[in-house]
Amino acid sequence: MLAAVAVFSIMDASMKQLTLAYPPLQVSCLRGLASIPFMLAAVAWRGDWRQLVPMRWAAHVVRGALAVGMLSLFVYSLKSLALTESYAIFLCAPLIVTALSALLLHESVDRHRWLAIAVGLCGVMTMLRPSAAHLVSLGAAAALGSAVCYSLGVVMIRTLARTESTLSIALSFMVAVALANGVAALPDWLPLQSRHWPWIATVGITGALGQLLMIEAFRAAPASVITPFEYTALLFGLLLDWLLWRTLPDARTLLGGAVVTASGLYVILREHRRLRAPALH
Repeated sequence: MLAAVAVFSIMDASMKQLTLAYPPLQVSCLRGLASIPFMLAAVAWRGDWRQLVPMRWAAHVVRGALAVGMLSLFVYSLKSLALTESYAIFLCAPLIVTALSALLLHESVDRHRWLAIAVGLCGVMTMLRPSAAHLVSLGAAAALGSAVCYSLGVVMIRTLARTESTLSIALSFMVAVALANGVAALPDWLPLQSRHWPWIATVGITGALGQLLMIEAFRAAPASVITPFEYTALLFGLLLDWLLWRTLPDARTLLGGAVVTASGLYVILREHRRLRAPALH
């Protein structure tokens, strides 16, 4: 999951560059569209086309709809909220995933991990400094809806992984995002400029690789253990901000990052002790 977050951070930085020249919906379409060739190339190299055939078509369609809803609602929230406010609301997703994993997947979540995730969320809020003035606006409701769609999608990955291949789960996501956002972006579609192809290729490669890594993470461990590490996206974002735009975080941001990292490490420690306990007895 750490590798997936790092790769997705590179993808987001590339998408940020593209949003300077293209509408958000077009960039969202390119996120899915550019990843499909790299995914198919990997399958062709392995010669395992059967891995792309879904076993449960209906579940893939539902997850695709959730992915489209996540992106569409988040884009809508950006129309009326500052980016940091949208992020602050959206980053409640790990808490929602933890609750859903306990309620729907019957995964064991002890109070220590609940507390660690809550503390991690406090660290996020420390860094993002959201305004309470927008918590009841349509934009805030859209950001919360986006987080709910994302969380339901994560839970579906956990269930899909029981019968579906990693390649089929990843490809169905990319196709749904490309088609739905492509149709929505068509009226305002701008011609692609040749100087932007390296950024588009980067989005494609990192988008495909990040999806594969994330799906494998949720296949290997409970969702309640994996999701707290999404907070580390802020740390990777800080690194990319410095490397690409030479911006430095303030002391409050560094403090929040330390809290987030400590919370994630504590979750790992608790899960490690929980798994070792039966063996010791």
